[in-house]
Amino acid sequence: MTRRPRRNHSPAFKAKVALAAIRGEKTLAELAEQFDVHPNQITQWRSQLLDGASGVFGAVAPAEAAPVVDVKSLHAKIGELTLENDFLSGALGKAGLLPSAGR
Repeated sequence: MTRRPRRNHSPAFKAKVALAAIRGEKTLAELAEQFDVHPNQITQWRSQLLDGASGVFGAVAPAEAAPVVDVKSLHAKIGELTLENDFLSGALGKAGLLPSAGR
C-alpha cells in the first residue's frame, strides 16, 4: 500500500467541510467520501469551528500588545557578549586551541 503525500487544505476548504458536518445532512462517512478526507479530520475541524465561533462576535478578548522592549539594555547586553567573545577567542588563540584569523 503506497502512502499518499501530505496534503495541506486551505482554511476555506476546512470551513466548508466543517459547516457541512455541522448541518448534519450527511453522515461523517458520506462527508469523508465526498471531500476525500478522513472522518476524524472532519470531526476535528468541526470542533475547531464550534470552539472558535464565539470569537466571530467579539467574545474573545483582544490580544495583548507586545511587551515593551528596552533597547538600551539589549544594546548593553550585545556589547557585553561581544567583549566576552573577543576575550575568549583571544585567550583560546594564545593557548593554541583556536587558529588565529588574522588577529
